Amino acid sequence: MSTKLTLSIKEEVILNAKAYARASGRSLSDLVQSYLERITSQQANEEQAIPEAFKDLYSSVPLPEDLDHKAAIRSIMAKKYGK
Repeated sequence: MSTKLTLSIKEEVILNAKAYARASGRSLSDLVQSYLERITSQQANEEQAIPEAFKDLYSSVPLPEDLDHKAAIRSIMAKKYGK
């Protein structure tokens, strides 16, 4: 069952998204739905990606609440690979 949804989005973004949808042979609604399905299922996928052997270790080390883990990983990779 489909339900109508009203969104407020910048005009330029809408125009670009419509052009992208048209070029890819999809509707804008289909693109938005696919995106929302993907981002709402990511958390479940990330939790499943943790091997059972490591799940007991998860949350055993206290980390700062404001830790940006993606930035931390980028920093580590930059140091490792000299970028």
